[in-house]
Amino acid sequence: MEVLRPTLVNIKGRIYRRNTTKEDHYEEEEEFSYMDTAESEYLEEDEACDIHNIEQTDKGFRCAIDVPSVLYKYIIGKKGETRKRLEFDTKTSISIPKQGVEGQIVITAPNKSAVSSAVTRVEVLVESFRKKQPFTHFLSFPLSHPKIQEGFLRFKEEVLEQCSQDHGVEESIFQNPAKLHLTIGTLVLLNDTEVRKASEHLQECQNTIRDITEGKPLPLEVTGIEYMNDDPASVDVLYAKVSMKDKSDKLQAVADRLVEHFVSAGLMVREWDRVKLHGTVMNTVFRKDSTVEDAGGPGRQGLSNREAFDARNILKTFSTHYFGGFELNTVALSQRYSTDCTGYYTSAGSLSFS
Repeated sequence: MEVLRPTLVNIKGRIYRRNTTKEDHYEEEEEFSYMDTAESEYLEEDEACDIHNIEQTDKGFRCAIDVPSVLYKYIIGKKGETRKRLEFDTKTSISIPKQGVEGQIVITAPNKSAVSSAVTRVEVLVESFRKKQPFTHFLSFPLSHPKIQEGFLRFKEEVLEQCSQDHGVEESIFQNPAKLHLTIGTLVLLNDTEVRKASEHLQECQNTIRDITEGKPLPLEVTGIEYMNDDPASVDVLYAKVSMKDKSDKLQAVADRLVEHFVSAGLMVREWDRVKLHGTVMNTVFRKDSTVEDAGGPGRQGLSNREAFDARNILKTFSTHYFGGFELNTVALSQRYSTDCTGYYTSAGSLSFS
C-alpha cells in the first residue's frame, strides 16, 4: 500500500484513512481465530470526535453502536485478544453481547475522547471484515415478465436442440426463468435491522427515479445475446441485451442514481463508473451447484474450477434472438439465496416507478 494513497473506508457516509502496518493471521478453523487487525489498523479521523452519539453518565461517557452478531467475533478476536487490545489502547471498556444475540456493543470510559476513539476503531474493524462477507442481497430490475420468460424458454429449448453437441452446453447452466433480472448492485446485509435500513433507502430514491421516468413505466426490449470474456469458445456467462424501446438512456440513469445513493449511504461498493446492465441467461456457476444464485458482484461462489462452454454456435445462431418486450415498473431488493414456492427471489423491498 502506498503511504500517500492509504485505503479509504466509508462508514455511514464518513471517510476514514486506514494505515496498515502489520497483520497477524490465525488458522480459520479455530473458534474466533481470525485476522487480528486491532493493532494493524491505526486510524486517523477525517471528522471531529463528537460525530458519535456519546452520552454522559454518572460514571463518565457511554456510546452504544449497532453491530450484526455475525461480526462480533472479529471484534473479540482470538481468545479475546482484539477486544483486550482495543480496551488497553483506548482506555475503555467494551461490552459485547453473546454470540448469535443481536444487540449493541457498548463502549464506556471516564472521558469522551477515549470512547470516540474506541468507537471509530470498532467501526473500521466492522467495515473491514464486512467486506470479506459474501453478499446477501441485491438490487435489480426484474425481467421475470411472462413475455420474457416465454422468449427465454424458447431460446433454451432451441439452444439445447441445436447446440447441445457443443462442449459444455447442457440444461443445468441455464438460468431459472423466474429469476431473470438485471443486477444493479450487491449488498451485505447481516441482520433484519440492516435489511430494513436498505429498504428505507430504496424508498428514499423514489422522487429521484420518478424525475427520470416521469412517473411512467420504462418500455424495454430484450433482444440478442453477448458473452463476457474475449474467447467465444470458452464462455462462463452468456447474457441477454436489454434496451429502451425509445432509445433513451433512462434505464441506465435510474441504475446509476440508485448505485450513487447506496454507495453514499455506505451500503454498496462501487464496482464500475456506470452499472453494466445484463440479464444472465446461461452461467457455468449453476453447473457446479444448482443452489448458487447469480447476481453478479463480489462474493460470488463457485468461481473456481468452472467448466466453460463453447458458445460460438449459440452466438452465431441466436445473435438477434428476440426474448420479448415489456414495461418495467419496479426496482427490487432481493435476498440472495432465499426463494418462495414459485422460485422467485424472496423480496426484501421494492420501489415502483409510477
